[in-house]
Amino acid sequence: MAGLNLQTLACELSMLSVFRGILDKKPMKAFLCYLSSSGSEIMTRASLYGEFVYSLSESDCSFSKFLTNAVYEDENRYVVSVARKLPVPEALKENVALELNLFSRLTRLTYCDLVPNSDETLHFPRFENTPVDFECEYGKRMLNIGKYGYGVFAGAKMFRVSGEEILPVSSADGVTLSDFVGYREERQKVFDNTRALANGSPCANVLLFGDAGTGKSSTVKACANYFYNEGVRLIELRKDQLFALPFVMGKIADNPLKFIIFIDDLSFNKNDDSFSMLKAALEGSASAKAPNAVIYATSNRRHIVKESFSDRTDSDDIHHSDTKEELMSLSDRFGLTVYFAKPSKALYLEIVHTLAANKGIKLSKEELDSKAETFALAKGSRSPRAAEQFILSLL
Repeated sequence: MAGLNLQTLACELSMLSVFRGILDKKPMKAFLCYLSSSGSEIMTRASLYGEFVYSLSESDCSFSKFLTNAVYEDENRYVVSVARKLPVPEALKENVALELNLFSRLTRLTYCDLVPNSDETLHFPRFENTPVDFECEYGKRMLNIGKYGYGVFAGAKMFRVSGEEILPVSSADGVTLSDFVGYREERQKVFDNTRALANGSPCANVLLFGDAGTGKSSTVKACANYFYNEGVRLIELRKDQLFALPFVMGKIADNPLKFIIFIDDLSFNKNDDSFSMLKAALEGSASAKAPNAVIYATSNRRHIVKESFSDRTDSDDIHHSDTKEELMSLSDRFGLTVYFAKPSKALYLEIVHTLAANKGIKLSKEELDSKAETFALAKGSRSPRAAEQFILSLL
């Protein structure tokens, strides 16, 4: 880049006011330290340059990839105002344009721009960089903020809750709807409900219940993956985290994206304190439910509150029948319930044959069927999970 002055570039970066949060990221810290070291000894400068290139390792050694992710995921006053359709001051608009132009210039930097001629005898490490027109690309994202999102939700499909943070799930399940065999009607109901969520149409909280290993959880994750580009994100909560529901709902309430709050393998004892928290969310309590979120839960039980025989003869409860009805009706508060039954023998073998063909397993139909049935007998039941485990045992 002709006429590049490293100290001037360092000053420009130091004056960021809209995307200032990017300065806290390791690659930008390292880059700024290197730019500011132009008058230092060669050993110091070499070390700082090496630290900069090293910090890009998680971005495939690409400065432009790091910048793209950092800019798109930055949660700043401008993007929040656009997302919430609030007035944007002219000064803020001007600062955004200036800073996006600066980021575009950074993606045009080359190794030669950063390493002075006097240092050519040293083998400074290289990094990747591809020009990006941030003013154009960022503008497109703002026009479709309801699909792209911002902040942490701009860069991942699935999230988890840790303390008071919502964090991306590393190595999220990439299952797709095309990976499944059978249960078409059941999955279609969940798919159609998720499409309604993505479109902003009326949609229901969903309980997927039935036998273990029938693909209930995978169905939810496949729907989240399918509708990612339509602005749907999944946040998974463990049952012991249900007290965090108001916190999660508060964090996403004003977000233009749509959210599936996913609770896997849900069941309660009658004295669980978290029971009332989920009940309030399902009933649409203002403090426990965000307008852009639905709750998807899976359970092996139709009635997700466990009941013992002693519960039926509880003589201490004056209004025992009312209490029992409240406990047993929690599942009825889901607008949509979908039953995943244990597969028939024919469906189980269909799943086995499909998986075997996908994995290139060369066995006769008779031998495959016989081995699959023996495996299911040893497992104690037929299920899609058992079919998958059987195929993996043949590899």
